[in-house]
Amino acid sequence: MDLKFFKKSIPTLAIMAVFSVGMIYAIYTLLTPNKKLPIFNPSDVNPKLVDESVVHIRRNHKVADFSLINQNGNTITQDNYKDKIYVADFFFTRCMTICPVMTNNIGKLQEVFKNDDDVMFLSHSVTPDIDSVSVLKEYAIAKGVIDAKWNITTGSKKHIYELARKSYFAVLEEGDGGLQDFIHTENFILVDKKKQIRGFYDGTNNEDIERLISDIKLLQTE
Repeated sequence: MDLKFFKKSIPTLAIMAVFSVGMIYAIYTLLTPNKKLPIFNPSDVNPKLVDESVVHIRRNHKVADFSLINQNGNTITQDNYKDKIYVADFFFTRCMTICPVMTNNIGKLQEVFKNDDDVMFLSHSVTPDIDSVSVLKEYAIAKGVIDAKWNITTGSKKHIYELARKSYFAVLEEGDGGLQDFIHTENFILVDKKKQIRGFYDGTNNEDIERLISDIKLLQTE
């Protein structure tokens, strides 16, 4: 091959190579849809987890407004979670079975996202008559809770139970927060910035915790 011809061809070959790579990437991008987390509505969830008054809803479900009291005695509402991704759970401080594991796992999540202002956590006591502010404060200190990221809350038992059954779909047990009602669930619920439910996870399972970390990071790309 003539050397002069070869030298003149190098820029052309380089342009063709770049163009080919670009075309391959474009085709791959078109054929590989971006992974997105599902949006859960009441009709998408095990009906045993959903209050019968909302089980028929198929679209536009959002976590209802709430008003709770945290470990510092402050009122916590949706405004505290505005434009935040958060993980919700239900626990009680005297629980000696699944709750310590769950709380420790939220502690791990808190550590992963400690410097990420997008991500917060919200724990609801299911025995609010026992878990007073002072009890929650002691518990929060023992568990290394960062106040700016994680609210451990008490409040009206009826209100907390309505959230569990009508908003978060967290528990199998029916009830409206009456004297004999008692929630016991290992579920963590992932909520996006639009107050939509995007995932359910076993808060006692290490593989699910790793999946939750990945899903939070994926949700941040939407």
